[in-house]
Amino acid sequence: MSRQQTPTVSVLTLGCKLNQADSEVIARRLAGNGVRVADRPVAGASAFVINSCSVTHVADRKARHLVRLARRLSPDAQIVLTGCYAETAPADIAKQTGADAVLPNDAKPSIPDRLLERLRARGDPSAGCPTFIRGDLRTRAFIKIQEGCNELCAFCIVPYTRGRETSVPIDRVVAEVRAREADGVQELVLTGTQLGNYGRDTGEREQGPRRLLQALLERTSVPRIRLSSLQAQDISPALLDLWKDRRLCPHFHLPLQSGSNSVLSRMRRRYSTGDYRRAVALIREHVPDVAITTDVIAGFPAETQFDFEATIGLCRESGFAAIHAFPYSRRPHTAAALMRAHLPPPVRRARLERLLQLGRDTSLAFRRCFLDRTVQVLWEDNRGGRWQGLTGNYIRVYASDESDLSNRILPTRLTSLEDEGVFGLTGVPAGAA
Repeated sequence: MSRQQTPTVSVLTLGCKLNQADSEVIARRLAGNGVRVADRPVAGASAFVINSCSVTHVADRKARHLVRLARRLSPDAQIVLTGCYAETAPADIAKQTGADAVLPNDAKPSIPDRLLERLRARGDPSAGCPTFIRGDLRTRAFIKIQEGCNELCAFCIVPYTRGRETSVPIDRVVAEVRAREADGVQELVLTGTQLGNYGRDTGEREQGPRRLLQALLERTSVPRIRLSSLQAQDISPALLDLWKDRRLCPHFHLPLQSGSNSVLSRMRRRYSTGDYRRAVALIREHVPDVAITTDVIAGFPAETQFDFEATIGLCRESGFAAIHAFPYSRRPHTAAALMRAHLPPPVRRARLERLLQLGRDTSLAFRRCFLDRTVQVLWEDNRGGRWQGLTGNYIRVYASDESDLSNRILPTRLTSLEDEGVFGLTGVPAGAA
């Protein structure tokens, strides 16, 4: 089959880095069988895989929109809807959206074979060299080390959509990382629903994350290792001591959700605001130039103005590099859905806007601290004539460089603020950070 005849599959991902890891597995399997894979909607694509999220009603709506968009772009395409939204009411979803197949999370491994069988029935895709539109599949790899959650936070539908906690054995994780190293990957991102509970299902609750990181540092050589998320109760001096190895990225995503102890209690979170402050202080003590990012929910049921001001205060005090803020969204199968005193949408929206503005302010202050510094940047790809990449502490960097920077870690001088990142100059001597 000629290049023009090579089928294209759009693999579209909503939500968390765990979904990104699942989508990457699907994309690599398809590409390894000669299919052209895109991470954006492509007109005339032979098939679409929509890996959905259901953490809020907005995420549900985005999934429905993508199915409708795919159908408009390619009326005859096979459309597969999977992910957490597909777990909630698959029969209804198929009828509402017009997807050809609605598959739960545990059916994701079967998706490449399903699509390949259909594509071959229409004219065999060429075997051989993988073709990706997405540039960073070779640069960064998302590695799933754990799935599921036993915590049952009051607002969260994920335990219902992802099931009970299961951990990938260390030897299997190491083997997958080595395979990505062979592909030339420069950074791996460890993903999971509840990373801090890695190993708890196999009896290694306290040492699981630390043992895994130690194994990766000792048995692999990938230049960068990044954790997608931890909880405040997971942070300890013993764990942070590993960050003496600069291969571990100085970036911690530490969900807060609320700065009010009464709200945290109703949310069924397993830490207090005091615990959270101690975790932030420990991280800053052990990890120089660290970026701490967070999630916050605006307008949880019965949240008072006093509760919300406490959240604003703790966010400002913590100096987050980024704040991912969401309005509370009533989710089926959750305890919060049955609570009284749900706040009116205008109140939730107003509180959300204050959090978003605070997030813009703290992000700007964080990035400003690194201007005129020379740091190591992993350059991903060139979009519209401008290169973009990431520092170890998750600052987005842009450069106008005529040479090929793709998949290279280079010393870069950060010169000015730009968009939600900074502009940089490559080819200067390496410095701190």
